Amino acid sequence: MNRRLSLAVFAIAAAMVRGDDWPQWLGPQRDSIWRETGIVERFPAGGPPVRWRVPIGGGYAGPAVAGGRVYVTDRIRAEGARDPDSQFSRGSTRSKERVQCLNEADGKTLWTYEYPCVYSISYPAGPRTTPVVADGKVWTLGSEGHLVCLDAATGKMIWMRALKEDYGIQSPTWGFAGHPLLDGSRLICLVGGDGSTVVAFDKNTGKELWRALSAKQPGYCPPVIYEAGGRRQLIVWHPEAINSLDPETGKVFWSQPFFAKAGLSLAMPRKLGDQLFISAFYNGPIMLKLDATKPSATALWRGASDSEKNTDKLHCLMSTPFLDDGHIYGVCSYGQFRCLRADTGERLWETLAVTGAAGETFARWCNAFIVKNGDRFFIPNEKGDLIIAKLSPRGYEEISRAHLLEPTNFANARRVLWCHPAFANRCVYWRNDKEIICVSLAKS
Repeated sequence: MNRRLSLAVFAIAAAMVRGDDWPQWLGPQRDSIWRETGIVERFPAGGPPVRWRVPIGGGYAGPAVAGGRVYVTDRIRAEGARDPDSQFSRGSTRSKERVQCLNEADGKTLWTYEYPCVYSISYPAGPRTTPVVADGKVWTLGSEGHLVCLDAATGKMIWMRALKEDYGIQSPTWGFAGHPLLDGSRLICLVGGDGSTVVAFDKNTGKELWRALSAKQPGYCPPVIYEAGGRRQLIVWHPEAINSLDPETGKVFWSQPFFAKAGLSLAMPRKLGDQLFISAFYNGPIMLKLDATKPSATALWRGASDSEKNTDKLHCLMSTPFLDDGHIYGVCSYGQFRCLRADTGERLWETLAVTGAAGETFARWCNAFIVKNGDRFFIPNEKGDLIIAKLSPRGYEEISRAHLLEPTNFANARRVLWCHPAFANRCVYWRNDKEIICVSLAKS
């Protein structure tokens, strides 16, 4: 074998070994698709092998994986400090938030950056948003509005914005939870306040580039960019309307009124062809049709029920739905995993097997996340189970299930795990309020 051919073979082999990154919320393309191959078909007896586990503090924030490192945020209460007895109460608890960088190979801590943070929010477990990693930097958004840019290699702070102080606002009830979006030189974030519901910052300096929209509450929905009508459109759903903006300037293209009770605009809008689907816990869903020639949208259909218990279509809370081959898959308000036709909203089937044992009674805010890999789906649920399944209009077909983590948080008198894992390097990286683990999902 000549030298040139040897180098080419080595490069291909190295790429295969290295695997893909998961550098932000929902993966490299922010679409909840895991594109690696060589993934296990079903779990072995006793479950997949755990490569490492590392102690961690509290938080709902999922990890990001990039360049052989794992980035995750957590929260540590000050000595003697206590959270309110009720998770719904808003107190004032001395804490610190941390950004930790771990070695992907063994979980060893490479660096830690921390800052003091008084927690005033409801459900105060810890940070909510997944770090964003790119161009040698990592950006994190804490529960109380600390927007931080760090050197990804060393953890040295490059800049920080305190959003509450900078914009004269209070923390949303459940904290700052809209995962930041990196777009070119812009870091786009939900902020809040008059005219600053969404703000674009210079990713290198933290300087404000533009601000847009006004709403009584900013909500918690991750911003996302889709192409439609010949333009790149930044979709921002706050509790009063779904909005399309020019991501470069913040100019509003169009707005569609869509009220979210209790400020719960949360599940990220999903696009399928010329359709844009948005779903709320209390109000149910709306499907918009995007114009093919200009930035514009009209309502195609809506849910007929506004009751959280008696739902006709899909009432999502935390779980961002998945749109695939003309159908919608998602978790309804009480844990019903459902399939709907995208063109009409007709419900085709539902099951409780995803969020709990089959036949179990409904549970309010029951949750599972949906990640596609090839022709299958990996579904981490709130009980700490990872499920491999096939989803189709014909029904739910479970292939395999493994219990990976213990649910350590509480909601409605039950233990839950509400953290979205990362899928990279043929592994899953998942955390609760006590530990973060790396589990191999590679085909043997």
